[in-house]
Amino acid sequence: MREALFLRQNQARWQQYDASPAAGPDELAARFVALTDDLAFAQTFYPASPTTAYLNALAARQHQALYRNKREAGGRFGQFWAREVPLVVGRHHRTLAWALAVFLLFTALGALSAAYDDTFVRAVLGDGYVDQTLENIRRGDPMAIYKSAGETAMFLQITANNVRVALLTFAAGITGGVGTAYMLFKNGVMLGSFQYFFYQQHVLRQSLLTIWIHGTLEISSIVLAGGAGFVMARGLLFPGTYSRAAAFRHAAREGLKLAMGLVPLFFVAGFLESFVTRHTEMPLAASLAIIGGSAAFLGWYFVWYPIRLRRQLGAPPAAA
Repeated sequence: MREALFLRQNQARWQQYDASPAAGPDELAARFVALTDDLAFAQTFYPASPTTAYLNALAARQHQALYRNKREAGGRFGQFWAREVPLVVGRHHRTLAWALAVFLLFTALGALSAAYDDTFVRAVLGDGYVDQTLENIRRGDPMAIYKSAGETAMFLQITANNVRVALLTFAAGITGGVGTAYMLFKNGVMLGSFQYFFYQQHVLRQSLLTIWIHGTLEISSIVLAGGAGFVMARGLLFPGTYSRAAAFRHAAREGLKLAMGLVPLFFVAGFLESFVTRHTEMPLAASLAIIGGSAAFLGWYFVWYPIRLRRQLGAPPAAA
């Protein structure tokens, strides 16, 4: 976007912020978030412009008004998850939806491959895992593998691995999205063949009620990390009216915010897998409550709340 168009679209709103006091704390907070969003855009694309200097000064005044007589400790940290991450998600809903569609396609491919090739599951999951699980099924405890390690060691190992996979999935967006698509392919095929294996052994229901206690957050976060990678790739491949370097920097910053915002979900998913999933005798209601609560949170934080927040701020629709 050229600076003249950026000014024409937003200058009247900025002047209103400068001239008229906010009607209340909610409006003041909304103004501040909108201004910092504009300032971040201007700093990326017009770093030496008077427009950027003006926005910086205006945002500083709004900040003083917003946080006058208010404690600062922890505010910036909380704002990251309360405002910045949802706004990034809202700006890129369509790209994230594409990541989900690609992942579901690969998951279906994994299940279909397992259905037509008896050796496929072993090739994907490994002989050791398949043999151990078959033995557990014969003993009447199909999910016993989740009890095979100590809780704390399992939590640390699983969480570190999931964070690593998510960051790699995001970082692979620098390949123009090819690397990110490969990571989604790898995880989707594994999930599809994994679930089809339990279907073949007639324990699909038990596997779903157990695995998705942690898998609801874990798998969804991997998909969102893939979406973050596609956001970065989109800036690299389709810069629009910006220079390719400028568009890439902006998209990489957006994707990184989203990827870093997923880290707490991996900690929760790791905790559930290590300390909760192992209780395979858990009542049906408890399993459904955890799975349903996780799904409800994902729907609220990554779908409903970003849309609502952007409408409050008068933001434009999500990028195509």
